[in-house]
Amino acid sequence: MSHPIHDSRYSWLRLLITLAIAAVANVGMWAVIVVMPAVETQFGAGRAEASMPYTLAMIGFALGNMWLGQLVDRLGVTKALIGASILSAISYLLATLAPNIALLSVAHLLLGLGTSIGFGPLIADISHWFMRRRGIAVALVASGNYLSGAIWPTMLSGILARDGWQQVYLTLAVLTLVVVIPLSLLLRRQVPAEAHTTAAATAKINARSVGISPRALQYILGLAGIGCCVAMSMPQVHIVSYCVGLGYGPAVGAEMLSLMLLGGVVSRIVSGLVADRLGGVHTLLIGSILQCIALFLFLPYDGMVSLYVVSMLFGLAQGGIVPSYALVVREYMPPQEAGARVGFVMMMTILGMALGGWMSGWIYDVTGNYQLAFVNGILWNGLNIAIIVMLLKRSRPRRQEALV
Repeated sequence: MSHPIHDSRYSWLRLLITLAIAAVANVGMWAVIVVMPAVETQFGAGRAEASMPYTLAMIGFALGNMWLGQLVDRLGVTKALIGASILSAISYLLATLAPNIALLSVAHLLLGLGTSIGFGPLIADISHWFMRRRGIAVALVASGNYLSGAIWPTMLSGILARDGWQQVYLTLAVLTLVVVIPLSLLLRRQVPAEAHTTAAATAKINARSVGISPRALQYILGLAGIGCCVAMSMPQVHIVSYCVGLGYGPAVGAEMLSLMLLGGVVSRIVSGLVADRLGGVHTLLIGSILQCIALFLFLPYDGMVSLYVVSMLFGLAQGGIVPSYALVVREYMPPQEAGARVGFVMMMTILGMALGGWMSGWIYDVTGNYQLAFVNGILWNGLNIAIIVMLLKRSRPRRQEALV
C-alpha cells in the first residue's frame, strides 16, 4: 500500500527537475577525463600520474555521496544542493590556478565532493516520492550522471581545442551556479511523514524475507560495488587515452565516451523498467553479466569502427548496475536512512571507479598497453557476480519457507 504522494503528478514533475540538476551537477567527474591528455602534456606527467586528479575526484565524489547523503537526511536536498554547487564552482577555479599535478589533484578532491550531490543524494531523495515506479524513477535520475557525460564532453571539446582546459573549467564553474541553485529552490517540498511510515513497513517485510540485516546487506553490497566498478572504470576512464595511444586522437576518444554513456542512459532506463518487475537484485545480476561479456569484446577488437561498436555495447550492458544497488537499498532498508545507506553503497561503487582508474593507468605504465588492464577488470567483475549469486541463493530458500 502506498501513500497518495507516491507516483503522483508532483512526483514526476520533481523527477524532471531533479534530472535537469543531475545533468549539470555531475559534469565535473567527466570533464577531468576529457582534459586528462592535455593535463598530461602540460605537466609532462606519466599516465598513472595524470590519472591522479581523476582518482582524487572520485575519492571526493565517493565521500561526498555518503556525507551529503547524510546531510540530505537531516537538512533536505535544497540546502545541500546550494552548498555543493558553490563548492564545485570554487573547485573549478582552484584547478585552473594549480601549478602542478599535486595541487591540481587536491582541487579535484574538492570538486568530487561538490559534484557528488548530483548522484547518490539525488537518487535517495527521488526514491521517497515513488513506490510502484521507483525503479524507473531512480534509473532516470541516475541517468543524469551519464547524460552529463554524454552531452558535455562533446560540447566542451571546441573550447578545449581553442582555449585550453582551464577555460573549460571556468565555463563549468559559471554553468553550475546559474543552473543548479535556481532549480534547487524548486525542490523545497518535504515528504509527508505518513509516506515514510508506509515505505518503512514495506522495507521491513522485505528485509525479514531475505534474512539479512540492513547493516550486513549494506557491507555486502559495498564489496560487490567495488568489484563491478573497478571493471567499469577501465573503458570509461581510459577510453580517450586509449584512443590517443592507438593513434585515433582525443576527439575520437571523446566521441566513444559520449556513445558509451548514451548507451548507459538507455541501459539505465531499460533496467529501471526491468527492476519494477523483477526487483533490484535480479536486475543487478543481469547487468553484471552483460558488463562482463562486453569487457571481453575489448580484448580482440581495437580498430576504430570496432571500438565505436564495442563502446556502445559496453554502455548498453552496464548502465543499469549502479542504480540497481540503490534500489536494493531502498527495497530492504528504512526510508529515514535512505540518504546515508544509499550514500554508503554509492561511495563504495565510486571508490571502485577510483581504484580501477588508477590501477589501469599503473598497468599501462608497467606493460605499455591496456590488454592486462581489461583482464584485470574482468576478474573484478567476476567477484561482483559471485557476490550477487550468493545473495540470490541465500534469499530463495527463505522466500520458499515463508510461503509454506
